[in-house]
Parts: sequence; C-alpha cells; structure tokens
Amino acid sequence: MKSFLSSPIARSLALAGLLALAVPAMAVPVQSAGALNFVDANTLVVADWRGGQLHALTLAPAPAGKPAAFNLKNVSASIARALHTSTDSLRFEDMAMRPGSETAYITLSIDQGAGVPKPALVTVDAAGKVGVVDLGSAQRASVEIGNLPAADKRLWRDTPQAAYTVTDMSYYDGKLYVAGLSNASFASSLRVFDFPFKGKAAVASIEMYHPVHNQLETRAPIRKMVIANLNGEPTLVAAFTCSPLVTIPLKDLKDGAHIAAKTVAEFGWGSAPVGMVSFDAGQGPMVLLTHSHKSADLMSVADIAAASTQPGIATPIKWPSEPTLGIKSTYVPITAVAHLSNQDAEFLAALRRNEASGAMELVSMRKGLFLRLSDFVNEYDFADFRYPANDGWRDVHRMLRTDEGYADLAPAKP
Repeated sequence: MKSFLSSPIARSLALAGLLALAVPAMAVPVQSAGALNFVDANTLVVADWRGGQLHALTLAPAPAGKPAAFNLKNVSASIARALHTSTDSLRFEDMAMRPGSETAYITLSIDQGAGVPKPALVTVDAAGKVGVVDLGSAQRASVEIGNLPAADKRLWRDTPQAAYTVTDMSYYDGKLYVAGLSNASFASSLRVFDFPFKGKAAVASIEMYHPVHNQLETRAPIRKMVIANLNGEPTLVAAFTCSPLVTIPLKDLKDGAHIAAKTVAEFGWGSAPVGMVSFDAGQGPMVLLTHSHKSADLMSVADIAAASTQPGIATPIKWPSEPTLGIKSTYVPITAVAHLSNQDAEFLAALRRNEASGAMELVSMRKGLFLRLSDFVNEYDFADFRYPANDGWRDVHRMLRTDEGYADLAPAKP
C-alpha cells in the first residue's frame, strides 16, 4: 500500500507548511541594522536587535574586483546624499567587505528627529560610488534571535541593554556563531545557529576571568571574535572590553552549557575592541585586534595556540605599572578606527573619523605595514630630503604614496 507521506496530498501539505514558516520570516520588517557578517560572497547576515531577528540577505552575484586602495576622505557626505539625509543624522553601525568584490557594505541608523531611527544598508566601492540596498524588498531568510535582553533595561541611562544583543558574528563550517547578551542571569552569551537557518539557536553562557578587574565576569559580552585552528581544534578567539583575550573550543558550545573561557592575554585597561581580523601576510596566520582608545595588537596564531595549552591567566595585572599579561603582542599603529574588515589579500579596510573634520573616512591599509603614510608629516616629506643610497624605506614609501592617492609624489624623491 502506498504511504500517505509519499502521496501528492501529503507533499502539498508539507510544501504549504514550509511556505507558512518562510513567508512570515520574509515579511518581518527590518527594524534595525547592526552587526554584519558575510557567510559567503553572496550571503550577508544582518543583525536586527530591535526586531529580535537575524536576516540572511541573498545578494545578486557581483563581478570580481581588482585590489585597489580606498581613499575616501568624507564617505559620510556621499552616504548622506545617497540616503537623502544629512551627515549629522548618520550613525555608523558596522562595516564588512564583500569577499572578492572590493565593495564595502555598511549598516547605519538614520536619526529622524523623534522615535526610532531608520535602518539602512549601503554599498561603497573604491571610486566612492554609493549604492543603497532596499532592506524592505531584499530577498532574505530570517530567524528569531531568542532570549532577548529586557527592553526596559538601560546602560549609562540612555543606551538600551538590548542594543548589545548581537555584538559580533562569525561563520564556520555550516554554523553561525553570534556573540552578545541574553535575558539569562549569566547575560554574556554565545548563540550558535545552523546555517542556512533551520530553527532556534543553541545558547551557551560565557564566564571569563578579567585580569584588570580581578574578578570572574558573566555580564559583559564578547565584543569581537574570530575563529582559528589552535592545535588542530577549531576555536573561538574573542576579546572583551578593557581588554582580555580568551579562547573557547567550538566543540564546547552546546545548548545550555556554561563556558569558562580561558583568558590567554590582557592588553590593558580603558579601551573597547572595535575590530578583529585574521589573515596571513606571509609570516604565518595572524590575528589583529584594534581598540577604541589604544593602539592595535598583532599576535600570531601560533602564540595563541601555545597559550591555549596552558592553564590560563588567573591573577590580576599590577596596576598601573604592568598593564598587560599573557601573550606578548606586537604594537601596531592603528587607532581611531570605528570598524575594521579584511578587504583582500593585500589590504585591510577601515572606517574611521577624521580627527580635524569629524567626517567618516573609508580607507585602506596594507597588511604587514599597518599604517597610512599620509597621516603623518615627517623628515621624508620635505622637498629637499634625499634618501641615502640603498635606503630600504624608499620603495616602501613610493608604494604607500601610490596606494594613498599621491602617485604624483611617489617618484619625486630619488
């Protein structure tokens, strides 16, 4: 006898059920556009904390882009014009480079004077062309974040605690890892979604020892994270405010688990992580962590892996004379960056404020050099300076001047 489950009626009912599940998700309006993560070149996940949703946008295929430095000194103005608003109405939420396309995707909130800000998503290329992604009509699949922080709780009086529902996202091997806050008593949480979205997340709470504060902490969320292979084990490498670095094996992130993250470094007090990327610029896999109020920290994955085999830090720093512990990072002169992303094999892309004008800039920095020569005025820049014979910096400076839009100055100095 033919099974009912294989009958046309049953198949129709099953299809109707799937559509019933999918249509409401597609119909959910996007109420806020925050953290971004590219799952692949054509799939962008946008976190919507006001709506309590993650939205996976399917993007039209884009042509491959040739590596080219961004030198947009006032991207605020271009974006404001495209969105038919003023620059002082824009709040920049996150930025991610679309793999292979040399195009930045930027989420924003637009202040409308009263009530809830309007969410926006724009694209920007190296020539400064701005495109607007219609969040209302974009093809997408959505899922509930779940376990949201209470809507009435505030931080520093005016900031909704729920704004930190999603602080960062990483994708690895069919799963989307989402850091942020929940409504649990141990508020710092990691949600793990199957991707494509199939249902509720597995939720683990996170505890870590903070050497600056000399206490175990369960409330403050992970701010930035990457996934790295440490000693053959896929592992989350994560940074918190003020500024401990921890490791968490992905295999431990099970629903209902309470995770004691291993603290492997302390990079100093009084700053918040704003960017974390991993790459190999020819010296082995590296992790770069940028901060809101201090210079960036560059560390090798090998050093992180070695530290993760040790018991972990469990004692406080000696304040203020010895502000760091654990992994010894390399100082990198990247500051005042709001958002950082891997652009391609050659460049990092950074959103940053111009300290004089206040305009938001979208600029590139070469991996391995980690600076923009045009940010400084020094001995090399004077018209009567001459490089000594066989000076190793001459060709580097020529390359950077060309990168940064000063090709006319690149050959000027012998």
